[in-house]
Amino acid sequence: MFPICARIYRQEQPLVLALADVRPYIMEDLMVAERLSPGPFDAVLLIGFGGPQGREDIRPFLQNVLRGRRIPPARLEAVVQHYELFDGVSPLTEITMRQAAGLRTRLAADGPQLPVYVGMRNWHPFLDDTLSEMALAGVKHNLGIILSAQHCYSSCGQYKQNVSQALSEPRNQKTAELKVTYVAGWHDHQGFVAANAECIRNALDTLPAALRQETRLVFTAHSIPQAMARVSRYEEELRESSALVAQHVGCKDWALAFQSRSGRPGDPWLEPDICDYLRAEVKTGLKSVIISPIGFVCDHIEVLYDLDIEAAEVCRDLGLPMRRAASVGEHPIFLDTLADVVRQSHRRYGHGRPLPVVPANPPLPLELPPPAR
Repeated sequence: MFPICARIYRQEQPLVLALADVRPYIMEDLMVAERLSPGPFDAVLLIGFGGPQGREDIRPFLQNVLRGRRIPPARLEAVVQHYELFDGVSPLTEITMRQAAGLRTRLAADGPQLPVYVGMRNWHPFLDDTLSEMALAGVKHNLGIILSAQHCYSSCGQYKQNVSQALSEPRNQKTAELKVTYVAGWHDHQGFVAANAECIRNALDTLPAALRQETRLVFTAHSIPQAMARVSRYEEELRESSALVAQHVGCKDWALAFQSRSGRPGDPWLEPDICDYLRAEVKTGLKSVIISPIGFVCDHIEVLYDLDIEAAEVCRDLGLPMRRAASVGEHPIFLDTLADVVRQSHRRYGHGRPLPVVPANPPLPLELPPPAR
């Protein structure tokens, strides 16, 4: 019997209590329960895309990305060459590991006291391996953070599918007992906004002073098929993030463009492409530009190639001054943001984790299969 119930039950006379009468007891009991509870989660799982760590990794990595989908050999070789320009090393893995270390330090200092693991979709450390490691360590209830601020199938849904598949086809019985609860969305979190804004200000400071007042802020994100965009809040969340960051910077002249388009040429994807946008806007008087990869939380090959090589070359050809703002990466404010979303979830589920609700007739999936990259 809960303590407050016991107190009421012990009364010899019939008793009617107002809320004001029982509130002190309720609060006391909740605080006792909070002290005694082991907490709703045993660990935090950061989930990322993954990236090769050498030339020999490039093709096996791309095979994992494609998951058996067939693309023209010429297209595959073009992507291979993009990775070879960077000696086959994507900075994504190292940055994600440092993000995990920064989050781990913050949780150790201010709680909740949770270990932090990293699992990647397409390369080491693979999700399957990490989930098995967690299970063997005695973890049962994970708090998952997919390292993408804006949500669609490609940026979020397919990662959840990968986790579900790994848990439904476990390597051992302990893995089958794992549960994963995902944090709420954070595309408009004030820390995510502030970290991006500071990266933009740093880039803006490198432009000649005479150009700064005439500089346009252009945000970029990975393009997706329009059919996928229509059944998600991806584009809407991108515009919300961009508007908040631009407001924080104090910039009224901003735009959203897209990069890294793939798939069949005839299929409609989100536009404009960043390079097409730059060519068109110069003709209408664009003087200089800051490009901010708002759709990515760390640099990787697509950011480095599409913006630092392709877009930069377009700007050189156009005579357009351009600076690329850094992604939030391991910015201290962004790491504080990750810690805050962990704490928010820990408080939200402090007295019970959400139970899965499965309808008798599950609806058909609303989003498309992942596009070929």
